[in-house]
Amino acid sequence: MPFDFRRALFRGPHPGWADRFDIYRKVPKDLTQPTYTGAIISVCCCLFILFLFLSELTGFITTEVVNELYVDDPDKDSGGKIDVSLNISLPNLHCELVGLDIQDEMGRHEVGHIDNSMKVPLNNGAGCRFEGQFSINKVPGNFHVSTHSATAQPQNPDMTHVIHKLSFGDTLQVQNVHGAFNALGGADRLTSNPLASHDYILKIVPTVYEDKSGKQRYSYQYTVANKEYVAYSHTGRIIPAIWFRYDLSPITVKYTERRQPLYRFITTICAIIGGTFTVAGILDSCIFTASEAWKKIQLGKMH
Repeated sequence: MPFDFRRALFRGPHPGWADRFDIYRKVPKDLTQPTYTGAIISVCCCLFILFLFLSELTGFITTEVVNELYVDDPDKDSGGKIDVSLNISLPNLHCELVGLDIQDEMGRHEVGHIDNSMKVPLNNGAGCRFEGQFSINKVPGNFHVSTHSATAQPQNPDMTHVIHKLSFGDTLQVQNVHGAFNALGGADRLTSNPLASHDYILKIVPTVYEDKSGKQRYSYQYTVANKEYVAYSHTGRIIPAIWFRYDLSPITVKYTERRQPLYRFITTICAIIGGTFTVAGILDSCIFTASEAWKKIQLGKMH
């Protein structure tokens, strides 16, 4: 009989040649035995896997914000300046008497700063709300609200006040970051001594926020301590003021948005599925073995 090449080609290699590389050997269905206990364990196993999968999926989708500390000036392109936003109400002081003075250790001394500022009359002109945006140097110094720039000093200036906002740098409104970016917001000194001066000592901490795209925003948190006292001038007159004395911390706080990498998510899911089925298989095997042994014991007692 002649040799048929087509039959040999389509018949392929010797039967069982590829089966040797199969690490997932199959058990014939007629050799398996379904049990009620195994069904319960299987259902519980699937529900447990579903719960862990949804938990990991939520963690994978959610953006995580991590923070770190380091010593450096994060915003080197700012020219050594920090933007300040101040909003303060003095309900018992006329607007023509209210002024902002700025001074620092670099020799800056500015009395009656008016750029990017606004005065809004309150209480039919008896009070004033001062809103201003200005910049300060990155050196220790102070800025204060006072009557020093007024053409004529009042006899008894009333410095009771409410601070609505005092912030430095960019405004950060991020849900996962809870910092002291407006630590003095809401400070109420309406019941204090009208002739008292107020000192707010601020420790400013540079803060960087970097989103997933790598864009950075620069802001500043600060801690505050305050004291209240009556100050007299060299002539014996009481000249109160609201002082904000600041100093910068060398420590920078950085917040970074991160998302779990895809390979880690896949690895975790595989570990969950494999580990759950392995433990469930061991548990089912133990229960099945114990039940079979118990049946044999019962049969032995009957005989």
